[in-house]
Amino acid sequence: MSETPYNIVYLGIGSVAWVVAALKIRAWLRDPSQGLLVVALTIAAPATAFVVAAPVVYRLIDRVAHRGNLATVLVYLGITGFSAAAVVLARMWTPPKERTGVRVWDAVTADTWHQVRRRLAVFAVLVPVMVGLFLAGDATSPETPLTFDTTFATDWRIAAFLVIYQALFGFALIDISRVCRGHADRLPRGGLHRGIRLIALGGVVACGYVLCKLIAIGTAFARVTGAEWLSTALGPVFAALGAVLITAGFAGPAVSAWRRRRSDYRALRPLWDLVYRADERLALEAPPSAWTERLAVRDLEWRTARRGLEIRDGQLTLRPWVGPAVVTAAGRLAERDGLAADDRAALIVAAALRSAVEALNAGTAPRPREDQTPLPGLDTEPAEERAHLVRVAHYLHAPLTAEAVATAAPAG
Repeated sequence: MSETPYNIVYLGIGSVAWVVAALKIRAWLRDPSQGLLVVALTIAAPATAFVVAAPVVYRLIDRVAHRGNLATVLVYLGITGFSAAAVVLARMWTPPKERTGVRVWDAVTADTWHQVRRRLAVFAVLVPVMVGLFLAGDATSPETPLTFDTTFATDWRIAAFLVIYQALFGFALIDISRVCRGHADRLPRGGLHRGIRLIALGGVVACGYVLCKLIAIGTAFARVTGAEWLSTALGPVFAALGAVLITAGFAGPAVSAWRRRRSDYRALRPLWDLVYRADERLALEAPPSAWTERLAVRDLEWRTARRGLEIRDGQLTLRPWVGPAVVTAAGRLAERDGLAADDRAALIVAAALRSAVEALNAGTAPRPREDQTPLPGLDTEPAEERAHLVRVAHYLHAPLTAEAVATAAPAG
């Protein structure tokens, strides 16, 4: 059987997972925390195992070390490291509504740490035993990266090594799936909910790998032939699919957050353009070109936050030109159309800013401070401010906003 498909699949999955791990490590270096470190280890350990498990890398390690199948224990230690880290991660994570006001990892309780220590103790005891059994066993030749389990399971020490490894892996997968499913059930529908469910599903699917391996090891130990395909063909399929689902579960929420930030950044552009034209001194730099805006993929959180602050500055700058008539007209139209409170506030602000810019451009004298009309949304909580400004941008060129400005024009 050609090893090329295994090289492509294992190296491909390992490389993609390492990209995700590198992003998590970068985030940890920027904002060190126990949680981010565990996340990075949870992804990096199996990523390394997949790279080492590729037959071309597997054989290279054995040639350099001058010991056949040494790469096997490295692969299994990588997966065991993932098992331990993932068990910790699943216990540490807390749904957003249960950690109001604190970061995701800061809500870990003493009971959680007690559960974590109990589970890590199992790994701390069995991993040295597992490695000792491998080193004591007779599995030095020939090199068999794809058939190691069934080739050497006739040696009781290697068989015990394999069973301990699979037991630890299966224990972790079941525990992770159960805990993540509980987390997902407490989350509202959305990107985070889907990501947690994908991790739970990936754990369940990967259990198929454990089952296939245990059956193949058992039959090989009993010197019964014919079940090797469970270990060499079907088992890796379950492992690869489970790894893809788990990696997607980790990456999915991050990708969703990135897309949301990029969407907000671009959605605020019309509103930012409006205030920039009113006073160019508000911005740190000139407006980016349309292509620069489309290609923006980095530092979106900082860019969006800065854009929001500049819009707020522009809103305060334009306030002396906001007339009460347009505020009243926009409020009346919002009531007529049955808009929700958030949309009503956004419509009023959008109409007021458009009207103010027109008054400024027409040379209208600014109103004194005591006659200035307050606008809704200025007291919005920081967590909700961006959503408010995005709604304002949405209404900026809406027909309802144009109607409010036109209705107030005669009285303005």
